[in-house]
Amino acid sequence: MPASHSVSSTRRPVRTATATAAALLLLGGCAQKGDFGRPAPSAWNSLVASTGTVAAHYRNEPASYFPLTDDERTLRDRAWRFLMPAAENEAFTDALANLTRTRVLPPSWRNDDVASYHAALVAEPFRSPVSRYRRLSDDITADGRLIPLFVATAARVANADTLRLRSLPFVKSLDDESIRQAAMRVAENRCLVAWVRLETGVRAERYRYALQHLLVEVPSVEAVSVERSLAGLDGRRVMLDPLLPAEAEARCGLVAAPEAEAARPIVAKY
Repeated sequence: MPASHSVSSTRRPVRTATATAAALLLLGGCAQKGDFGRPAPSAWNSLVASTGTVAAHYRNEPASYFPLTDDERTLRDRAWRFLMPAAENEAFTDALANLTRTRVLPPSWRNDDVASYHAALVAEPFRSPVSRYRRLSDDITADGRLIPLFVATAARVANADTLRLRSLPFVKSLDDESIRQAAMRVAENRCLVAWVRLETGVRAERYRYALQHLLVEVPSVEAVSVERSLAGLDGRRVMLDPLLPAEAEARCGLVAAPEAEAARPIVAKY
């Protein structure tokens, strides 16, 4: 009997974890899309976003329960494209990406495979190889066009956050929790911008990988226009750099912090 009890007790956590994972995938897979693939305003998508805030809070990530300003909501809508796969994948992969975007799952669950876009592009049933080049060029161009809009919104949010922080000492009726929520919202906004900046670089690497492999698999003069589009994207990605310090991605836990370089001896002995 003790052995039976032990087996039963070890199975319960496994069943619980499996059920939780299935529920999370259902939650992400049912999120509704609006125009341009952005989340459609709905009670369901609000539930997904609220769940993500709670999950991020319990992981000790920046998460505020303050309502979003219009610009903060627009910032999140415009971040959507960069935080989701550039090419549609199977439902499981897309659901995981959506759960990561909404912070139900931690950012570390995101897909960093540089070959993933190329694999999805090749798997699509295009009638001609040229269509793959055009799809690649269209995706790159769409990213490049959205970056200035995202940067403009991020700048407005940053200005509002500066005003928010400067106002804190002058509002004497604020309690500690309100001050904490304000600080968390500022950090939340900054980490979202850092995440988008990181992902634009990852997407550019995936596009470049896809172009290089298409050149080998199905060579075409269409590669020239794709290369121009990619150069345009690289030129616009730098617009994100002034928004945050270079180490913002590491501070937000999106990448590993660089190891401190060992101090060199002042006097070298030979």
